[in-house]
Amino acid sequence: MTTPAIRVTVWGENRHEKLEEHVAKIYPQGMHTTIAEGIRENLGEAAEVRTAVLDDPEHGLTEEVLAETDVLTWWGHAAHAEVSDEVVARVHEHVLAGMGLLVLHSGHWSKIFTKLMGTSCTLRWRSEQDRELVWTVNPTHPIAEGVPHPLIIDEQEMYGEFFDIPAPDELVFISSFSGGEVFRSGCTFHRGHGKIFYFSPGDQDYPVYHHKDVRRVIANGVRWARSDRPQRQAPELLRYETGEFFKGGAYQGPLR
Repeated sequence: MTTPAIRVTVWGENRHEKLEEHVAKIYPQGMHTTIAEGIRENLGEAAEVRTAVLDDPEHGLTEEVLAETDVLTWWGHAAHAEVSDEVVARVHEHVLAGMGLLVLHSGHWSKIFTKLMGTSCTLRWRSEQDRELVWTVNPTHPIAEGVPHPLIIDEQEMYGEFFDIPAPDELVFISSFSGGEVFRSGCTFHRGHGKIFYFSPGDQDYPVYHHKDVRRVIANGVRWARSDRPQRQAPELLRYETGEFFKGGAYQGPLR
């Protein structure tokens, strides 16, 4: 039996590319397009990839789009506050019900990531063309498959500890920088039935999403984050009668 293609939606803020000439030169079609190309390049026919951006109606993340998305990737930076709370709540519900989520670079401060983490998700940073070495600390993890150790990024924004996130379920990568800083750059989490991968490399000022090994990590993350559950459903609270172990009834509340 053939496994259906992974339905991927690549979401991008798409503001720097429109407002800053040097970013437009690096990503003339937008970072979201470059990220989508990397997923197609690595997964081929195993993935069906679409893109959506902040300025689309409902940010391109309608109920219909999310229902048809197995894995959502998220890049935002300058306009986190412009993302609709209604859309964030919609994405949150889908993650809890089993949609995979990849949060990239400055998406650590997005409304959806901070909502899912329950912390400030703040960190230390510097943008001075640091070299980043991405070290694999969990070489048997599927996301690390085929990734060199270390993955070398010649120029990148520095992200450093302390990174205010909950302890990851799995730590796949840590990074070190020219200034001596270190950072938990590849972390996985589970929320409800959804799998989440945070991967930090990828600033708008540097061509990181053209890097073949960064593209491989993102594609591996997409493959990992896809749910193997037969249908999407949020965790449900059920009432079980005494002696009944297998089939509960939907709980309607204490006054019903």
